[in-house]
Amino acid sequence: MRILFVGDIVGRSGRAVVYERLPKLVRDWKLDLVVANGENSAGGFGITETIYRELIDCGIDAVTLGNHAWDQKEALVFIERAPRLIRPINYPAGTPGRGAALIETKSGARALIVNAMARIFMDPLEDPFAAVERELAACPLGRGADAVILDFHGEATSEKQAMGYFCDGRASLVVGTHTHVPTADLRILSAGTAYITDVGMTGDFDSIIGMAKEEPLQRFLRCAIAVEVDSATGLATRVAPIRLGGVLEEARPAFWD
Repeated sequence: MRILFVGDIVGRSGRAVVYERLPKLVRDWKLDLVVANGENSAGGFGITETIYRELIDCGIDAVTLGNHAWDQKEALVFIERAPRLIRPINYPAGTPGRGAALIETKSGARALIVNAMARIFMDPLEDPFAAVERELAACPLGRGADAVILDFHGEATSEKQAMGYFCDGRASLVVGTHTHVPTADLRILSAGTAYITDVGMTGDFDSIIGMAKEEPLQRFLRCAIAVEVDSATGLATRVAPIRLGGVLEEARPAFWD
């Protein structure tokens, strides 16, 4: 079985390259299964039903999500009629949609696609290891499914590596998403599971993790605050953010002129 996993599709530029190149790759490489992370496909924040349909139509068999799953509020509704759109399995009970799906591949095999979200530096969700364990036990590789793919959406390298070894021998592929920066540790683990800490993104290379550089750059340059305190009371009277370092000049607060 030939499997392609497409890293986080970010915005219009990411979608454009997928629409342009994926159909040819499916034909030329005779791909059986294509999975893509689409949680940033709508302008970098969430996914719409139209985009989901376009991704499926161009050859993607399943679309996984992550912490931006609900940025486009329509996703809370249309996910119920989108059987190949998979949100993190460790969201609380009652969350719309599904965290895993058993789908038929292009060649007629059965593939279990699971999406889970890590917890270190992420939203405080339920235990991803327990949730993944339940799914792997319910649909084991080789009996319930011909292939098992886990998209583990997270920030911390250690947590992603732990999940890789946790699933080793029980999944075909454990792929990390979320940071948008590919890691150099692609390998097959000792029990036969393919693993990478982060597959990276499909988006604009001249960017900061797929976003126009100016806005995220400001988040790092505005790293100080100036405060003026009343000498009699000790209470603040004026406050302003300050840009420090980087390529921008220091910005003196207007009230200190």
